[in-house]
Amino acid sequence: MDTIDLDKRRLIQACGAIGGASMLGLSLNSQAASKTSKQPLSEYESWDMSTMADLLRQGHVSPLELTDAAITRFEANADLNVVAVNHFDLAREQAKKLSKLSITERAKAMETSPLLGVPFALKDLGVSLAGTITTNGCRFFKDNKATENSTLVNRYQAAGLNIMAKLTSPEFGQTATTESSLHGDTLNPWDKRYSTGGSSGGSAATVAARILPAAHASDGGGSIRIPASHCGLFGLKPSRGRVASGPTHLEGWMGLAVDNAVTRSVRDSALLLQLTQGPEPGSRVTLANAEMMAALNAKPKRLKIALMDNHPFGYSVHQDCKDALNKTVKLLIGLGHIVETAQPTLPLEQMFKGMGVASSSGLLSAVQARELKLGRAAREDEFEPIVWGHLEKAKEYTAQQVFAARSAFDQGGQAFDRFFNDYDLILTPVTVAPPPRIGELSLNQPYDLFVKNILKASPITALFNMTGLPAMSVPLHWNSSGLPIGVQFAAPFGAEAQLIALASQLERVAPWADKRPPMIG
Repeated sequence: MDTIDLDKRRLIQACGAIGGASMLGLSLNSQAASKTSKQPLSEYESWDMSTMADLLRQGHVSPLELTDAAITRFEANADLNVVAVNHFDLAREQAKKLSKLSITERAKAMETSPLLGVPFALKDLGVSLAGTITTNGCRFFKDNKATENSTLVNRYQAAGLNIMAKLTSPEFGQTATTESSLHGDTLNPWDKRYSTGGSSGGSAATVAARILPAAHASDGGGSIRIPASHCGLFGLKPSRGRVASGPTHLEGWMGLAVDNAVTRSVRDSALLLQLTQGPEPGSRVTLANAEMMAALNAKPKRLKIALMDNHPFGYSVHQDCKDALNKTVKLLIGLGHIVETAQPTLPLEQMFKGMGVASSSGLLSAVQARELKLGRAAREDEFEPIVWGHLEKAKEYTAQQVFAARSAFDQGGQAFDRFFNDYDLILTPVTVAPPPRIGELSLNQPYDLFVKNILKASPITALFNMTGLPAMSVPLHWNSSGLPIGVQFAAPFGAEAQLIALASQLERVAPWADKRPPMIG
């Protein structure tokens, strides 16, 4: 891979915080020594990304061993259908190079690249790895080769992550499941009859199945938090402007879409955010870098939390989701926090109309750029029916509608900011129904049926995309069928560290690390 210039100050700040697998009570020597004949590194499934970094630094495993262990698990779980674009050969060559370093050389390199040799993967949507294809889950983009890295990919590589693949997403992230005509259906490791959620479903299934400890994800309406909820993972959507989205577009979908990851441990998500936060040339919506890793051990103050337990448009909330909220409220009160039922008054109709305008206009812009590059028009048979409908509708939007969309988002943000004068955080369901069956949220169905089903999925999460606020899904409940049901917390703008502190506290009192899908035992 090409040599990447390191942002040493940002990386060094994080390096000192990730050592010490003892946080999870892990014995490095015993784990590295235990192997089975079935798969390499039998303890691999129990390691989070931070533990892998510790093992690498101390010489207990090599980058090649970790890469081969991940490839073996990708292949063993092929039926989950998580890989959109395979970079195994590139990753293996990189791992071979890194494995030639002595332990001393590797430890030295990890002072500035703290995740050197840890296997990782990108979501197959909206990010570029130079010389490789990003399909966006769309047949019109099936051979879309990038000529440069995304800023975020540069930061991942600077941190030392070894990128192995791009993971499945529905066509342009236009639904809350991960099913596409190009790549097929991605299945939930907890029960393969059910959806992983979307649009970061390939990433969520990969992490839930213990193939990788963490994976890149993005979120334009719930696409980190919904898959995290459906797959029993931690997923934090950052504030608008926290993580760079360039260099081509500095804001995705007029600020709706942001990047981070899905992880099994809170500390991995905090670490990735620590390493990738910060502006890039041209950034105008910016935040001062925060100490995400320090928040892990910062005991939250007594928080006043607003419970928003209803659907924005009055639809019923499934009992499973109510149970998840009730369980969480009891946990919070037991920890000394205050929980009150309350919610702000929002211009909901204008906001959701604006979301359609913003997301469809962003989609149209990407397609038109591809048409210009190929020198031909896109065809209807190269898109899912619902996505094609969005494209046709986007051509009718006026400049006034685009302006009104951003104005509605700003009005919603103002309402939340005033609300946060009285409350520290907000607690809500992630979705108002448990994971749907495969097919229920497909982009290849009648539009009216799609709308009926999608209203159970993303309206609550989308509120925090439109307003640019940070929000997270925390895996605190499993229903009677064994399916995960996450809960969502949202915070004031720029307060990711406050979310991380609470998530870390909840992780300690209600741990989920040992919960595994039945398919992996």
